[in-house]
Amino acid sequence: MSPNFSAPPLIPGLPEELAVHCLLHLPFPYHSLARSVSSPWNRALSSSAFLSSKSLHAHLFVFAFDPSNLGSQWQSLDPRSLRWFHLPSMPSPPDSGSTPACPPAFAFASIPRSGELFVLGGLRSDTHTPLRSVMMYRAGTNSWSVAEPMIKPRAFFSAGAIDGRGILAVGGDGGTDSVERWEPGGRWRPSAGMGLEGIGRYDAAVMGSRMYVTEGWRWPFSFTPRAAVYDGKRDEWEEMREGMREGWTGSSGVAMGRLFVVSEFGDARVKVYDEDKDDWDAVDGGGVPSEIRRPFTVSGSEEGTIYVVGKGLDVAVGEIVARRKEEGNRWKVEWKVVKGPPAFRMLSPCCSLILYA
Repeated sequence: MSPNFSAPPLIPGLPEELAVHCLLHLPFPYHSLARSVSSPWNRALSSSAFLSSKSLHAHLFVFAFDPSNLGSQWQSLDPRSLRWFHLPSMPSPPDSGSTPACPPAFAFASIPRSGELFVLGGLRSDTHTPLRSVMMYRAGTNSWSVAEPMIKPRAFFSAGAIDGRGILAVGGDGGTDSVERWEPGGRWRPSAGMGLEGIGRYDAAVMGSRMYVTEGWRWPFSFTPRAAVYDGKRDEWEEMREGMREGWTGSSGVAMGRLFVVSEFGDARVKVYDEDKDDWDAVDGGGVPSEIRRPFTVSGSEEGTIYVVGKGLDVAVGEIVARRKEEGNRWKVEWKVVKGPPAFRMLSPCCSLILYA
């Protein structure tokens, strides 16, 4: 009779499912350390099933910089424990030399369920030279790597993850309409151009296989903003519908598969786009709490939470509630504020993204 070499339990005395549930509550920065505990822990924490588990919860990742010296850092907020985690230092873009890149010139994209975020392009602060670099962060290993560089150097442009996997880089380089796309395991390749020469970066959002890009309303509101929509399935651009374009007056976040915008004007109220009407509906619950100081960034989770990060990394967490028709507006937001630590008081947010970790 052959010997029984059954694998040792993850946690002695606990059923396997309960042990995995315990590991899911381990903060993601400690996963690398936990892999050294035992071979079963290493297998469990490294498995694709664990890394893509629906039980992993949303974390807010924020790229911030100090305007006085352009020093930058990544921080992550666990909305359940309200605990901040400092990420390892992002590597310098290989094509930036020893010169720091200009933080606002980067573009950012994330694949939330894979726990991956991407930092693309940028600008050398000494020569104003656009960069081709792509840096990738994996929450599962809490580490950075240098990825395949883009075909074209880009700065002050838009990026997004199409269909939750491929990355699209749009525009930049002083207003070119060129577009390129990257698929995991592949290389960057040219994609259909926007056909809007000189469009400036303002805001962009991705829903499914479609990416929405707008230059937005800007003072003195003399010109109607231009905007376009990329269809990833057809690799084609089309004009953005008028109601969506005209009402996109702030920073966007996608939550529950819907596009929400926090207005830049007035008391920063929230509205949601209604595709059937090609119009925007007001969201009850008041504007972003006054403690959140501009400039701010906006991001949303699939569960229905929007995060507004302001100066000092104070965060307004807005839970979106769908209401019955007789209660008035269909949507309401319920706010709470998470104050940033005193050490963050000089930081300005440049980007915020959601990853499941």
